[in-house]
Amino acid sequence: MSDGLAPRRAAALAYMAVMKQRRTLEAALEHTPEFAAMSDRDRAFARAITATTFRRLGQTRTVLNGLLSRPLHETSEGAQALLITGATQLLWMDGAPHAVVSSTVELADARSDARKLKGLINAVLRRVDREGRERLKPTLPRDNLPDWLRDSWRAAYGPGTLSRMANAITVAPPLDLTVKDPDTREHWARALDATILPNGSLRRDTVGDVRALPGYREGAWWAQDAAAAIPATLLTLGPGSSVIDLCAAPGGKTMQLAATGADVTALDLSEKRLERVRENLGRTGLSATLVAGDALTYKPAQPVDAVLLDAPCTATGTLRRHPEAAWIKRADDTGRMARLQDEMIKAAAAMLKPGGQLVLCTCSLQPEEGEALAGRVAGRHRQLKESPIQPDELAGVESALTPAGWVRLTPALWAEQGGMDGFFIARFTKRAG
Repeated sequence: MSDGLAPRRAAALAYMAVMKQRRTLEAALEHTPEFAAMSDRDRAFARAITATTFRRLGQTRTVLNGLLSRPLHETSEGAQALLITGATQLLWMDGAPHAVVSSTVELADARSDARKLKGLINAVLRRVDREGRERLKPTLPRDNLPDWLRDSWRAAYGPGTLSRMANAITVAPPLDLTVKDPDTREHWARALDATILPNGSLRRDTVGDVRALPGYREGAWWAQDAAAAIPATLLTLGPGSSVIDLCAAPGGKTMQLAATGADVTALDLSEKRLERVRENLGRTGLSATLVAGDALTYKPAQPVDAVLLDAPCTATGTLRRHPEAAWIKRADDTGRMARLQDEMIKAAAAMLKPGGQLVLCTCSLQPEEGEALAGRVAGRHRQLKESPIQPDELAGVESALTPAGWVRLTPALWAEQGGMDGFFIARFTKRAG
C-alpha cells in the first residue's frame, strides 16, 4: 500500500461514520479497518486529518461547492468523504498536492460508490490546490458551525463573542496539566517547558505523547483543560471531608478532590470508563472509592459534605478538543439533556447533608444547559439555595462571573494564551431541615 494511503482512508471512513452514525471521532477511527495496526505516526495523521476536517468543515464545503456543477451533498457518500478530507489536507494542512490528489484518487478507485467519480475527484482537488485559498477569502471561521449552533451562540453571546469563539475552535488546543502538589508547580513548569496559568494549571504549546513527558510515570500531574479544573476548586473541602464526584470519568476532578485529602467516591455509569479513572488514580498515588452505577438511583451510606456534578450535556464547550461534536448534536438535544440534568440535580441534593455544598457544571455553551438550568433550581429544588461564587475564587477569569454568582467560561477567554473549553458552573447549599 502506498505511503499515507491507510491513514487517509481511515480519515474518510471516520468522517462518514461521524456524519451518518453520530459517532465520536475517536470511536469512528477505532472502528475503521487497520487503525489499530497502524503505526503511532499514521494514527496521529489520521486523527489530524479528521479533526481538521471537522474544525473547518463549513469553509471546506463552501470551496468545494464552488467547484462542483452539482451541490456536494448530491454526490455519493464515499465521494463526498474523499473530496472533503482531500480538500482539507490541501487547504488547511499543507499536504503535498501530488500525494494528496493521487492518494485520494486511488482510494476512490477502491470504492464502488466513488470509482466512476475518480476523474471528477482528481479534477476538483487539482482546482482546490490552484484556486482554493483564493476561494476561502470570503469565508469566515463561524461558517464552520452548523446553523442551529451558530444562531444559538449569536443570540446568547452576541456577534463579537460568537466570532471569537469560532476563531478559537478552529485551532488545535494546547496541552493543559493539573499538578498534584501545588508546591511543585514551578518545578514542573520548568521541567515541562510549560507556562503557569492564572488558575494554577500548566500549559504546554505542544501536545505530543503525554506518556513520554517528565512527571507522567511519577504521577506528578494529569492532563486536564484549565476550564475543567475550575469546578472542583469551588468546593470547600479539607482532609476527611466526604464528597461524591458524579459522572466522574475520566477522573481529572476526582484526582483534584482526592489531592485535598477528602474522602472521595467517584461514580460513573460506565464500568469501562471507570477503568481509566482507576488507572489514573494508580499512577498518581491518589485514593478514591470507585462505583459503577446510575447517579439517579445511587444512595450513599451516609449523607455527604459535598457533591460535584459534572452533568451529561451536549458538550458544545469542548469543540476545541472534539470538533465533531458540533456535527453529531442537534438543536433538540439540549432540551432532552436539560431534563436529565434536572433529575440529576434532585438526586445529588438527596446525597447531601444539611449545609452540604453542590457544585453543578456542564461543558456546554448552550444557555439551556447552563444559565437556564441553574435558574430553575430555586423553583424545582427548594432544598437547595444559591451559594454565589465570589471573584476572589476565580483567579484570572473574574470576568466570567455573572451577576447571579455563576461562572460562564467560553473559548473566547484567554484567547492570547490559547483559550479554554466552554463551561458553566453554579454552586448551591442544602438547606437545613
